[in-house]
Amino acid sequence: MTRLGVIGGGGWLGKALLLAALADGVIAGEALTVSSRSGSVAGFDPWPGVRQTNSNPELAADADVVVLSVRPQDLDAIAIDLSGKLVISVMAMVSLDDLATRFKARRIIRAMPNAAAEKRLSFTPWLASPDVTDADCAFADRFFNASGQAQRITTEAELDYFTALTGSGPAFLAAFADAMISDAVISGIGRDIALCAVRQLFLGSSALMAGSEQTPAEIVQTFLDYAGTTAAGLEAMAAADIRTPIARGLTAAAAKAAAGTRRQ
Repeated sequence: MTRLGVIGGGGWLGKALLLAALADGVIAGEALTVSSRSGSVAGFDPWPGVRQTNSNPELAADADVVVLSVRPQDLDAIAIDLSGKLVISVMAMVSLDDLATRFKARRIIRAMPNAAAEKRLSFTPWLASPDVTDADCAFADRFFNASGQAQRITTEAELDYFTALTGSGPAFLAAFADAMISDAVISGIGRDIALCAVRQLFLGSSALMAGSEQTPAEIVQTFLDYAGTTAAGLEAMAAADIRTPIARGLTAAAAKAAAGTRRQ
């Protein structure tokens, strides 16, 4: 039985990943230790065997796999030897080399889940250091697939880009949604109604796009070919060069992730 310890398991991301993995049986409650500042995190009642602590050295001593789920700026406060263990980091901007140096570890996996892990809908890219075993990779794949869809990648440059593209969770889509709501209000729609309408639009459209055999580009072309009101809107957005600000946003976020990784 794999013994798992999660540092920062009381945070929103660590907890979301754990609850999904426990529910799917990827990990057993009696094989899990969660550390937090308080030493007590709510939400694990269905698994009474889960141990809780505020001691990271105690957690590390009892774990085969240690997950680091803390803010990068809090990493300096964690001084433990993780040699011989599989280390899984879900932190942005902390490289494989830095993790290896800090924790004397050779088997390291970096991953970038997003906020949709709470709904078990995260897209989670992950990469492994050269010493990671096939069994380690299989565990990581099961662990992250429990909270959505996992995808192994090969370079930290890719992970930095995915930190921007999918690590953003709902943030970029929320910015687009907010622009739509604001325009609706300007056009005389009540804000509460506009908010409800746009939320339902994004919910329904996401489900349709996820289940469609068409690519997003093909969906757009279908509406352009129909030449109706939506086509008029799409053409106006294209004329305003909607792609450029989106690309700039992704580039800026990815650049910050890459710069943070290089600084370590």
